[in-house]
Amino acid sequence: MQVSGKVVVVTGGANGIGKALCETFRQAGAAKVIVADMDVANARTVAHAVDGAAFKCDVGQEKDILHVIDETERQFGPIGLFCSNAGIGGGFDPMSDNAGGTSDEPWSRSWAIHVMAHVYAARHLVPRMKARGGGYFLNTISAAGLLSQVGSPAYSTTKHAAVGFAENLAISHKAHNIRVSILCPQGVDTNMLRSIPKGPQSGDGDLAPEQVAKDALQGITEERFLILPHPQVIDYMRKKTENYDRWIGGMAKIQAKMREAYGKS
Repeated sequence: MQVSGKVVVVTGGANGIGKALCETFRQAGAAKVIVADMDVANARTVAHAVDGAAFKCDVGQEKDILHVIDETERQFGPIGLFCSNAGIGGGFDPMSDNAGGTSDEPWSRSWAIHVMAHVYAARHLVPRMKARGGGYFLNTISAAGLLSQVGSPAYSTTKHAAVGFAENLAISHKAHNIRVSILCPQGVDTNMLRSIPKGPQSGDGDLAPEQVAKDALQGITEERFLILPHPQVIDYMRKKTENYDRWIGGMAKIQAKMREAYGKS
């Protein structure tokens, strides 16, 4: 798909990868870029820079996503590309004392933002896209959804679920000319990465958000389902599936090193 001339929505667009996506899509000729974020002040700043528009949006609330979709299409026309990009990094415990955690809160919030936000966008856009002959979803997920995330069961689990939903979305609606891409980077130099404990997501070639956005644009142009800004991830995936037990053992060693490092701190 060519982004040029399309109305594009980016959730989590006020900072990090989302901000870079907004800038990249504008440079690629998007007709209008909509910046949706809880941080409405920064969303407006980004929107002003890309000659777009800003909406306050908690992606974990279906009514907020529906409002963004309705108002965008009312004011600017049909959404050609919806980027479900917002994410959180909560629930990290380097010691991993109990994978089940101690409360539902990090699980429910991660589930709402990393999974249901994608579901809500599809729920309200798929019928419209089908009626007008097609459309595109870019779902920012993470390499954690393909591999795992040492130190955060909630993050890892919900990112895996996001991959599963995106696969089904692509399968269910390929015949309707609705395309889906998942953006799955490892470490990206953002506030979220800097806010969580160091782990395997760091130190393996952390990328600038701008590079990740360029990779996303190329993947959309080529209509690739899986977009990997860190190409080494495909090798990690192969190793995981070739010998799952060995892979679990290797990840457990990383976990042990994290426990040792944080136990001394």
